[in-house]
Amino acid sequence: MTERLLNHRVEGSASAPPLLLGPSLGTSYALWDDVAPELSAGHRVVRWDLPGHGGSAPGLIGAGATVADLADLVLALADSLGIERFAYAGVSLGGAVGLHLAVHRPERLESLAVICSSAHFGGSGPWEERAERVRREGVAWLAENAPSRWFTPGFTVPRLVADQRTADPQAYAACCDALAAFDLRDRLGEISVRTLLIAGRQDPATPPPHLREIADAAPAATLIELPGAAHLAPAQCPEAVLTALRAHLDGGARRGMAVRREVLGDAHVDRAQARQTPFTARFQDFISRYAWGEIWTDPTLSRRERSMITLTALVAHGHYEELAMHVRAARRNGLTPEEIGAVLLQTAVYCGVPAANSAFAAAQRVLAEEEG
Repeated sequence: MTERLLNHRVEGSASAPPLLLGPSLGTSYALWDDVAPELSAGHRVVRWDLPGHGGSAPGLIGAGATVADLADLVLALADSLGIERFAYAGVSLGGAVGLHLAVHRPERLESLAVICSSAHFGGSGPWEERAERVRREGVAWLAENAPSRWFTPGFTVPRLVADQRTADPQAYAACCDALAAFDLRDRLGEISVRTLLIAGRQDPATPPPHLREIADAAPAATLIELPGAAHLAPAQCPEAVLTALRAHLDGGARRGMAVRREVLGDAHVDRAQARQTPFTARFQDFISRYAWGEIWTDPTLSRRERSMITLTALVAHGHYEELAMHVRAARRNGLTPEEIGAVLLQTAVYCGVPAANSAFAAAQRVLAEEEG
């Protein structure tokens, strides 16, 4: 446990786009156990604990805390990890932190997902009363009714109920203070970052109208309602939340399509799009999202280096028609004809002379077209 930073867990490649995941009041980062590992395939996922929850020190906040204080702790964590801009997704209080960042520190956000949350949480009175009782009696009584507050009847997650039972009462009460004071309804129109809103249709704490209010005001917002989900949707409906987040986060397919056009050229991509059918549409989306949206955008290797690797792989497998396409791409990525020839000469040693002979013939035709 650290006394200065929020406890956190990092998953995924350090070179992948960063994604911060915020929890709900009373839970730990275990709320994301069924979602974060899948997201880490394409992102550097950082999930964090609220003060006094999980492994975070309770003294990070005190009585009278605000959502702004929690947002500052999240930014301090990001700074400590060398993360300047990041995608953010949060549940309930964690979602409120995301809304605060979108209004007050938009330069830090690439995108925002607000899950089972609100721009206000029903007025200050109930939260002030809860804070007072927790300071007086502790949190055991909250753990007893946690499943009915968080999930639909008959469903529970024991690990999360245990998180509620072990939360520090003073830090929990301070988080209640933050919820009591939180109200961004008059600032929602200022949210310019691309925003996904996920509502649980059976959520008693922040029902769909709370998310709809944000969607109606934020210019770049999209709302999804999940049937069968209550307040802790990532734990109860992880596949649905994962699908929604994958489609939203940093526009993988859109970003991939932009890179694909930069590398292969508009003419080639336009032809591929024109040939697309319902049968091939999912494959085209797969190529744009994963090959171009994740692999080719990874900054670990330059595009020049990726072109050299791709040329070698295509020669090794005898894909000479696609090799011609990537010779053109290599030229766009800055390789000279001499460097392309050196790559193909290297393949003669490791892939075989006949393969290199066919590769040189295909490349020569492309380079001759360029000269002509």
